[in-house]
Amino acid sequence: MEPAVVVAAATAGVAALAGGVGWWVDAAPAAGPLPAPTGLRAAARRLAGQLELVFAKPAAGDAVWAELEDALVGADVGVKTATALLDAVRARVGRGADAPAIRAALRAEIVRLLTAPPAASPHAKPWVVLVTGVNGVGKTTTIGKLAARHAAAGRRVLLVAGDTFRAAAGDQLGVWAERTGAQIVRHAADAQPSAVVFDGVKAALARGVDVVLIDTAGRLHTRTPLMEELRKVRRVIAREIPDAPHDVLLVLDATTGQNAVSQARTFTEAVDVTGVIVTKLDGTARGGVLLAVRHELGLPIRDVGVGEGVSDLRPFDAEEFASALFDAGNS
Repeated sequence: MEPAVVVAAATAGVAALAGGVGWWVDAAPAAGPLPAPTGLRAAARRLAGQLELVFAKPAAGDAVWAELEDALVGADVGVKTATALLDAVRARVGRGADAPAIRAALRAEIVRLLTAPPAASPHAKPWVVLVTGVNGVGKTTTIGKLAARHAAAGRRVLLVAGDTFRAAAGDQLGVWAERTGAQIVRHAADAQPSAVVFDGVKAALARGVDVVLIDTAGRLHTRTPLMEELRKVRRVIAREIPDAPHDVLLVLDATTGQNAVSQARTFTEAVDVTGVIVTKLDGTARGGVLLAVRHELGLPIRDVGVGEGVSDLRPFDAEEFASALFDAGNS
């Protein structure tokens, strides 16, 4: 079945992309660790400030441990994760350790918790990525930024506008296709998402593209019929490409706090999420939800959004996050 609408972006080549919209994405990351960006420091500021107040006390003791737990929970780390972190810290340094020792051990435990194996580079053709999440998390914009990243690496990208429940989603994805030189498959606004995805996968196979990024309808994770539709989309992909989707990315809004953990749990049960992208970290002081998602579900944090620019979708680095929390200059 031919796609109802297939729009090829008019922009050709990454050089034209850079000149047309005024930004550039390097095909390879710069050597050495990146400095913690302003947005990431903003997300860590509340927790960092509270931790420093605790560590400024001259001695440790039960009161200090209790204050540390309060600080972690207050930054949306969550009770389970906060308890596990502090248990690990006590195992390292003992309950009676002084503040510098506790501080160093907590930093090490946060890095250990958040460190995950690197995401696999595309090694199948096409490399199919299913992107999901609830309404309002920045999912479609995130897909556009991912398209820019792949285009800058020299890959041919196809975007699939599977969010047919939100009229503007297809138009928004179309703009990103033009900006990034990607192709796009889209149907009418009232089409079945699974039908759009079917046509998108068929087009990807016929055209020999390298990467397929599939937008899905933003949905409440508590709406069972909508989650069933998402499962159907996944089955359609697998029927055409048996080992696909190769990556299932869940986009979470950091400002939603602990609700993001509930979302992650439900989506993982439905479609086997393989990685998480956390957006709007620059708009919240409660970035501890990254720790909770990683601890409670074991999901790797792949990228974080720390601003509106395309380069503000950054590969997540546990050391960088810890630096924003503990190192000088984060206030």
